[in-house]
Amino acid sequence: MQEVQDVAKRIIANVEQVIIGKDREIRMTTVALLCEGHLLIEDVPGVGKTMLARAIARTVGSTYRRIQFTPDMLPSDVTGVSVFNQKTLEFEFRPGPIMAQIVLSDEINRATPKTQSALLEAMEERQVTVDGTTYDMARPFLVLATQNPIEYEGTFPLPEAQVDRFQMRIRLGYPLKAHEVNILGLQAQMHPIESLERAVSVDELAEAQKAVRDTYVDDSIKEYIVDLVTTTRDHPDVYLGASPRGSLALFRAARAWAAVDGREYVLPDDVKLLAEATLAHRLIVSPSARIKNVDAAQVIEDALAHTPVPGSRVRSR
Repeated sequence: MQEVQDVAKRIIANVEQVIIGKDREIRMTTVALLCEGHLLIEDVPGVGKTMLARAIARTVGSTYRRIQFTPDMLPSDVTGVSVFNQKTLEFEFRPGPIMAQIVLSDEINRATPKTQSALLEAMEERQVTVDGTTYDMARPFLVLATQNPIEYEGTFPLPEAQVDRFQMRIRLGYPLKAHEVNILGLQAQMHPIESLERAVSVDELAEAQKAVRDTYVDDSIKEYIVDLVTTTRDHPDVYLGASPRGSLALFRAARAWAAVDGREYVLPDDVKLLAEATLAHRLIVSPSARIKNVDAAQVIEDALAHTPVPGSRVRSR
């Protein structure tokens, strides 16, 4: 796992030149990158969501495109379109911005559900179908999407099928006072993103992604992951629990987190640490629970407290 740890350290150190005081969130993003999962960054405007995605793209020497989602955007603006060439008398495919290795879907929930759904095939199957022809995506392929809270003006809630395709959801939050003062100093002359250099190559990233798959996960840990996900489905405050894709997301993220730590095996603590980021956005809390101000994060916390950890006993309710 030394190779994975080395790649991860270089990515994290490079991004930290731009994103100040968000070590855990940067590490989460690196984990998503290493296990080829898509990442949803949700928070209020102005806290660095877009800048984090740009920093990751610059850190990895890959093709990068940015899609600014707006209410009037069409699905073809994302996937591409076939255009008739009058010289060759044939249709030619003009690829859309989704045909890149790292795609920043900025303010994804400002587009209509029809346009949001244009990402579904690309995110899950790593391909795009336009006019009956299928085009494979370049690897690695990662969608970094940002969204504002749905209470803000001009936003549309993401469909459940769309949200479920994001391996993890993170929030950046406001920086601490000392960190914000540091940010002001760093941007006095120019933004640090402008001088950010590449830290790893695409080939190095691909090798690290392969190495992550060799991380050992004991059967008891696998059962713990499934038990935890099952608890979310049976929870009295949940209308719709996490899907099997959620189990896979937590499983893969735990392997990557362990590898970044330099370990060749997954611990129950890895699962606990990543449970909210991988599962909370997949839950739909029941209307009666929402009236009581219960949210998905509280459900995950309760599920962790009452799901038996391998080698331990469950606490009584």
